[in-house]
Amino acid sequence: MTVMVKVCGMTDSAAVEAAVAANVDAIGFVFFEKSPRNVTPAEARTLASDIPKHIRRIAVMLHPEASLWQEVEEVFQPDVLQTDSDDFAYLSVAQGVEQWPVYREGSVDDETALPETYVYEGRKSGHGQTVDWSRAANIAKRGQMILAGGLSIENVGDAILQVRPFGVDVSSAVESSPGKKDAAKIAAFTAAAHRC
Repeated sequence: MTVMVKVCGMTDSAAVEAAVAANVDAIGFVFFEKSPRNVTPAEARTLASDIPKHIRRIAVMLHPEASLWQEVEEVFQPDVLQTDSDDFAYLSVAQGVEQWPVYREGSVDDETALPETYVYEGRKSGHGQTVDWSRAANIAKRGQMILAGGLSIENVGDAILQVRPFGVDVSSAVESSPGKKDAAKIAAFTAAAHRC
């Protein structure tokens, strides 16, 4: 089975086109003001308008106000909401929207009840922090883990072989500068992940 590849933090149409051309499985749009990858719901809707139906469109958030999530849901109409696991306690998510809760390194133990699909990453989003792959490998046995944090063209193959995740998630490692994606890097990362 091929590992699912998600590229996160799209800010322009060229990046979206590059991701589609590279045959990624999911494309993420960040709705978080402090991020250099932040977009508005209207901008995300425009950027995502030509994404083929088989590629999931992900709303990536971090402790959002309920009103912001409502706007994202209504205007952008994502396939998936990805945000910290605790956030789902106060957010109302429509039935047709998948939920990908984010668990951070150090927050999962043997007693933690994990959903079918979840994201596992470093303690801070968007900082390229690599997690402990040996620990992640044990957690990955308990569901469909999407591994994030510090993955790059150079190490994604090793990460997949060690952790055996359902999917991998990349953002800063395929950029030429913060928030600006590089088409060649997106293609190389996706190819490296799919080779495993």
